[in-house]
Amino acid sequence: MSNEQVIQKVSECFPGALSNTDLITRTQNILEPHGYGDTTLLATSLDCDEVNRSLERELVKSYGDNFSMGGLAGFPFGGVTSFCAMAHHIPTDGSCLLVYGPHVGVDSDCAIGKIDRRGRETRGVCCGSSAAAWNYVKQVRKGDVKAAGIPKHPIDAQQTWVGKLLLPHAARLEMSKNPEVELPLALFDAQDEFMKKIVDVGCREIAGNGMICLLGGVQINTPKDTSDYFLPKVFEIRTNNGDLVENLLPLLISEPFVIVS
Repeated sequence: MSNEQVIQKVSECFPGALSNTDLITRTQNILEPHGYGDTTLLATSLDCDEVNRSLERELVKSYGDNFSMGGLAGFPFGGVTSFCAMAHHIPTDGSCLLVYGPHVGVDSDCAIGKIDRRGRETRGVCCGSSAAAWNYVKQVRKGDVKAAGIPKHPIDAQQTWVGKLLLPHAARLEMSKNPEVELPLALFDAQDEFMKKIVDVGCREIAGNGMICLLGGVQINTPKDTSDYFLPKVFEIRTNNGDLVENLLPLLISEPFVIVS
């Protein structure tokens, strides 16, 4: 299918999604009056998959090298320790921009949850961790397996936690007409709760009048020669006491979705 058809699929399934370039331009323009620029430290919590590095690379061009908190499915498995370490790296009189979220692929046939991978003839699952977690949730709901306990060994602990954190969202996925679309949205809600708990615990490690900007959403990976997209779900500034300064999301998504070839 054509580039335009893939982008149209993105706009239908994830209304409000912005191209990476549009996302970063709008983010910069909105945050500049709040002092974000040369003294900003970029932190990310995005999935390990190589297809997600393009957004990080583009963000790095604007804010410098990123501190990575993320693991499988984008969950901030670095936890409070990684957030506090990041807080101590912020330039003097600066603030942090924390970008986080799960991801989902859209392949060249417009299939959600698939992706055309470089150098491979067949399309692959995207996100693999998310799909594995959804399969686990379905097995638990059917009674085929027991819900996993706390991992006793680190060999695959992250994936165990992705499944455990998705399990409370089982009913919404089962009732969804399109679970492939609902899956990253459910994972985002689980991840957003997780991230905000980390911020609540670690925010006071940020020095001076430094602030925390949370930019959370769903990364949408597309075929070669098509821009990746990002569906913003959270865009807000908080003080280093954890208090909300301003909800910036309406500013970020105020313009309609525009198809760009």
